[in-house]
Amino acid sequence: MPPTVLTARALLLDMDGTLVNSDAVVERCWRRWAVEHGLDPEAALKVVHGRQGYATMAVLLPDRPMEENHADNRVMLAEETADVEGVVPIGGAPVFMAAIAELPHALVTSADTALATARMGAAALPMPAVRVTAEQVGASKPDPEGFLKGAAELGFDAADCVVFEDSEAGIAAGRAAGMRVVGVGPRAAALAPDVHVEDLTRVRVEAAANGSIRLHIDAA
Repeated sequence: MPPTVLTARALLLDMDGTLVNSDAVVERCWRRWAVEHGLDPEAALKVVHGRQGYATMAVLLPDRPMEENHADNRVMLAEETADVEGVVPIGGAPVFMAAIAELPHALVTSADTALATARMGAAALPMPAVRVTAEQVGASKPDPEGFLKGAAELGFDAADCVVFEDSEAGIAAGRAAGMRVVGVGPRAAALAPDVHVEDLTRVRVEAAANGSIRLHIDAA
């Protein structure tokens, strides 16, 4: 099958599960939190990916006051930032990031700045100059705010951007922003993104003469 080709003016990149494999840390921290709150850890892990922590807690404990979720989230962020054991790049991420270094792109993550810096550093990946982190949005994915802010900061319309995401919340956010979505990894496979890849080794980046970005994608 020939590769799928997507043309964009800018790329918006999720971090966890898309550029960085942080599943080991996420599972350690959220299993501990779930047990402490009398929840089934396996059920909790089905909803944690892609969202900010307080939003996950609101899904899992819908009757709990939101201020308690925010307080717990601050503790969770500190724990996750301090724990980078097992954090590694997604397959192909170093080459992919090198290929887009001079092209318009932004990180759009549910992590805060400290956590994003810790994980990108642990995975030895360059931090994009433009980034939208948890501190900069009022609503967590699946709300499209983060992606729309990323596009605006880069100076491009939503329709000219392609999102790279791994989670249900993130893919929903990209769609809600009116952007095309490349789903990365096993979580994305069942979520019907515009195109799905096993990892970033399946993506080749070409800078076109007119300034656009051509993504040659060997779909999974």
